[in-house]
Amino acid sequence: MLPPSTVHNPTLHLLVGKIAAGKSTLAAELGQAPATVVVSEDQWLAALFEDELNSIGDYIRCSARLRSAMEPHLIALLKSGLSVVLDFPANTIAMRTWLRGLLDKAGCAHQMHFLDVPDNVCRDRLHKRNAAGSHAFAATDEQFDLITAQFVAPSAEEGFQLVLYHHSVPGRK
Repeated sequence: MLPPSTVHNPTLHLLVGKIAAGKSTLAAELGQAPATVVVSEDQWLAALFEDELNSIGDYIRCSARLRSAMEPHLIALLKSGLSVVLDFPANTIAMRTWLRGLLDKAGCAHQMHFLDVPDNVCRDRLHKRNAAGSHAFAATDEQFDLITAQFVAPSAEEGFQLVLYHHSVPGRK
């Protein structure tokens, strides 16, 4: 438990955006706030399942295992007074249903950060990121297309507190 002088209202920060939209960059920026931790799906998947991730189906299977294992930990962090930046892509209705359940169990505030970046900008950033070797996974153009085809933008009816970013993310060009 945090000392009383540092306890604040914990917030779960959720990220929506296509591959290379800037989710991890924004997560790092949000994670600079006091009493805030960043939990990155890509880092955990790379550490736990790197040799098992060879297809989109592998990602879906491993991601589900990771979410199941992490859920009690994430809830405990939030209930202890820490804010969490969950760098997991909230890009589908199914994923957001899981996140809604997480919010309900944690009973905390939230913000859903939607990075609305065009495909061509994301693809260009992806190519640069792959060339730099700066990310845990180097998605191909084919993987980008397959994953982007599953993307569903959040709607007001889902009931999340949306924060919208058009075309750019702080700290990202």
